[in-house]
Amino acid sequence: MNRVLAEWNRAVAEDALDAMIACCGAKRWASAMVEHRPIASIVDLSEAADRAWSEMQEMDWLEAFACHPRIGERKAVHASAQSVAWSRQEQASAASASERILSELAEGNALYADRFGFTYIVCATGKSAEEMLAILQRRWQAAEMLNYARLPSSSGRFCKFDWESG
Repeated sequence: MNRVLAEWNRAVAEDALDAMIACCGAKRWASAMVEHRPIASIVDLSEAADRAWSEMQEMDWLEAFACHPRIGERKAVHASAQSVAWSRQEQASAASASERILSELAEGNALYADRFGFTYIVCATGKSAEEMLAILQRRWQAAEMLNYARLPSSSGRFCKFDWESG
């Protein structure tokens, strides 16, 4: 068994909970993970994490997202010290990006948060700042396309309303 996992399995509940909250700020998810102990392997841990996450609801997702710093930022308001350290390591490539890319990421992050109500989340490990920006832009375009896909049914209602009220 993995040494860190074995230690987590033996930890008192409060310490085990803190360790899970450092991984994911959703308290219900962290509690569910602690309730699954003991967990025999990293594979079992990953499967338990996925099962617990699938039971979460929007409020849990938003709680978790609030604990992640925006790409290119150093700290989220609700992030633990461990989470900040992990994010800094994960986002290391953003630190060497050009000012233009960092500016576009900052602007994209703000627009994303304004539009969707939560920060742009991406697994940044091994990705350059340019790649993370491209993913952000693709997500934005996909959201726009979903909006346009809804237009035909909406426009029919508007048309009907215009004709009936005109």
